[in-house]
Amino acid sequence: MKAVSASAAALVALSLAACNEISVEVDTDLQELQDRIAIEDMVVEYYANLGGGDAHAFDDYFTEDAIFDVNGIVANGREEIAGIYEGLGDDDTSAGNTEGPFRMILSNAVVDVDGDTATASFIWTGISNPEIGAPPVFVEQGREYDRLVKVDGEWKFTHRVVIADSGLPESMKETWERRADFSFDAAE
Repeated sequence: MKAVSASAAALVALSLAACNEISVEVDTDLQELQDRIAIEDMVVEYYANLGGGDAHAFDDYFTEDAIFDVNGIVANGREEIAGIYEGLGDDDTSAGNTEGPFRMILSNAVVDVDGDTATASFIWTGISNPEIGAPPVFVEQGREYDRLVKVDGEWKFTHRVVIADSGLPESMKETWERRADFSFDAAE
């Protein structure tokens, strides 16, 4: 009887150990999924600020030493990044200066999470809705490539590269160059 009890106890211990290994793997997968959703939500919230007129509304989305390359204009740090958005308010060809509501549609999301760091890429399409009885107007489209880091539980951009494929603001025509694709690995 003692031999059966010892065998049963060993079997229960092995079963519990296997459950622990499985739950750790599931927890890691679940955390990665939660982080991916958090990153996608953060980028959507970021774009919701476009056209709002407050250049500093973007501060919370970047680390203090972040790099932002938008159509060849490179800003280092939050203050320079805010300067890019302040300048867009002066450009009549900027998406934020369209008549009626302006919306960004994000598509083709590719988000790779690796612990507390991640990369993400999206295609963005800007649409203006100048009149309620008229169809929407496509204003701009392009791509973005992001490096992110989790800081105190919040995802923030450490490096963003935004490339317009159409609808380029007049103020960026001198710095824009065709970049068919972008890779952080190739850029370094």
